[in-house]
Amino acid sequence: MANHKSALKRIRSNEAKRLRNKYQHKTTRNAIRTLRGLTSKKEAEKLLPSVAGMIDKLAKTNVIHKNKAANLKSGLQLKINQL
Repeated sequence: MANHKSALKRIRSNEAKRLRNKYQHKTTRNAIRTLRGLTSKKEAEKLLPSVAGMIDKLAKTNVIHKNKAANLKSGLQLKINQL
């Protein structure tokens, strides 16, 4: 167990950040899944900017790597272009 006040605070803050990152990551994955499942090009183009923003936010906060974010966005754009 932690012996210092600051270590206890760090444990609490790390848990809060972990839960927030987990929620944002899962929400983004669900949005990506929804976007990939769409068959209408118009709907997909409308949803893409919000999903790309979610991906960028995860990359900015280092939840996912910036190259993974770029690959995800590129793949989604290719998928939409094929519709």
